[in-house]
Amino acid sequence: MRQFVCNRQGLRNKKHFKRVDRKRDHRRITRVECQARLRVHYNLKKSIWTVTCFEVAHNHELTPSRYVHLFPAYRGLTDADKAQVDSLHSYGTKTCHIMGYMVAQKGGHASVGFTKKDLYNYFDSQMRGEIKDGDVAAALSYLRGKADNDPMLYAKFATNSDGRLKQIFWADGCSRSDFLCFGDVLAFDTTYRKNKYNYPLVIFSGCNHHSQTVIFGCALVSDETIDTYKWVLNSFLEAMGNKHPKTVVTDGNGAMREAIKHVFPDTCHRLCAWHLHKNACENVKSSAFLMDFKKAIYSDFTREEFEDFWMNMVEKHGLVGNKWVSKTYENRSSWATAYFRDIFFGV
Repeated sequence: MRQFVCNRQGLRNKKHFKRVDRKRDHRRITRVECQARLRVHYNLKKSIWTVTCFEVAHNHELTPSRYVHLFPAYRGLTDADKAQVDSLHSYGTKTCHIMGYMVAQKGGHASVGFTKKDLYNYFDSQMRGEIKDGDVAAALSYLRGKADNDPMLYAKFATNSDGRLKQIFWADGCSRSDFLCFGDVLAFDTTYRKNKYNYPLVIFSGCNHHSQTVIFGCALVSDETIDTYKWVLNSFLEAMGNKHPKTVVTDGNGAMREAIKHVFPDTCHRLCAWHLHKNACENVKSSAFLMDFKKAIYSDFTREEFEDFWMNMVEKHGLVGNKWVSKTYENRSSWATAYFRDIFFGV
């Protein structure tokens, strides 16, 4: 049995309206439970298809024919299109210029069969899914060369089922020595995505006795799942002689937090104040609130003093009921100094 339905069939699942962790605005509602459909069955004995249901009436206005080509079901690059755009892209032609060329060649946007966004997504998927052998060989060759001059260099990599490089971790001798001396506090950051493949670059860093930043190790990963972070942390532990840090500071990534619980079960986890302040700037656009929020983060309050200060601050700035403020308060034990008075953070 096969069934063909209208693209506005059904309704959006209610759970998507109740999510509290949503970062983007809701998309426009397009599904209106349209009942238009065509259902067919295949008769094995007679080797014919039989129409068993045909609802022709729609409960909404139909899309004008000039916009039909924009439906996702009708969009996409054919093999011929891919070969042509790949050829242009390999010669350094910009994506926007490639799109303009394809539109001119086919006589208009309606005849192209895909949008500019589809083209950008195609090139992005190509870049993400393919790590060129030359780049991998160059990276491994560089690490081998470093190992010849640095016997304490540690490097480890993993591949996926297709034999492609999935993740790589490295730490030189200086980094390993620094961690032995200054590794009680570890900053674990993955906010950098500036490399060619747009892969997260994980940087392990800390602070030495001169209050200078020191790098303990780096990793390049293909995704940000719990298993990937566990692999990275286990590789880090192996490189550092199984020495666990006393505290870890992160940007609050959920997968990262779970991996830390598994690999560093006895380590205190604290959220990065810089990221908290950045989120506050984005969610509460008030300079007066930001000043008070910094006091809440850094001031040497007792827990009771912190609670009083927070309640007064929220009322003062009229933020009672603000979702971001409420959620941040729920996680206060992960960032407020009042909850870390007996824990060493290197300062």
